[in-house]
Amino acid sequence: QVQLVESGGGLVQAGGSLRLSCAASGSMFSINVMGWYRQAPGKQRELVATITSAGSTNAADSVKCRFTISRDNAKNTVYLQMNSLKPEDTAVYYCTAKSTYRDYWGQGTQVTVSS
Repeated sequence: QVQLVESGGGLVQAGGSLRLSCAASGSMFSINVMGWYRQAPGKQRELVATITSAGSTNAADSVKCRFTISRDNAKNTVYLQMNSLKPEDTAVYYCTAKSTYRDYWGQGTQVTVSS
């Protein structure tokens, strides 16, 4: 089992920045990829960014030039640095950890960007 706890969400004005953190605990040896998804009201959950255990990253085109995903393996923590935030980035952001057998999800953290 893997437990994920997100933090760092909040209310920010357009153009501002936030950094989300996801602290993982449990059977981390089975985890290959960690990342962030988001879900806006009335929309499906969508990929934001992922990072492998080797440090390779992937990000959605809509955030690629503004968001940066990173990880601290010693702390089992993944970060999402979000810059130049837009109102359309408003969503609940979920941390995920993927193993060969299943995906784990955090409880989510709300990010609200005001115009």
